[in-house]
Amino acid sequence: MFYLIYSEDVENSLALRMSVRENHLDRLRALQDQGKLLVAGPCPAIDSENPGDAGFTGSLIIAEFDSLDAAKLWADADPYIAAGVYKNVTVKPYKKVLPA
Repeated sequence: MFYLIYSEDVENSLALRMSVRENHLDRLRALQDQGKLLVAGPCPAIDSENPGDAGFTGSLIIAEFDSLDAAKLWADADPYIAAGVYKNVTVKPYKKVLPA
């Protein structure tokens, strides 16, 4: 089943994000290589794909896991958590309807 992982950043998180970004992306690439990643990306702090110094307010990941507990364990191990980027992480089951 798919699970939605929505993470909210602390204020002024850009430097923290950049310090562990490659480790964060490596974990997402591993999910992608396993065919389990539906979508992943950050939420810009301003209405721009490239927010520059404004940075980001959070991230969205939708990926397949064996259970809600497995999705939570995976989310809890994110390098952004260890670096203090995220102040809150929500993990919920997600049902993909469209596109089919």
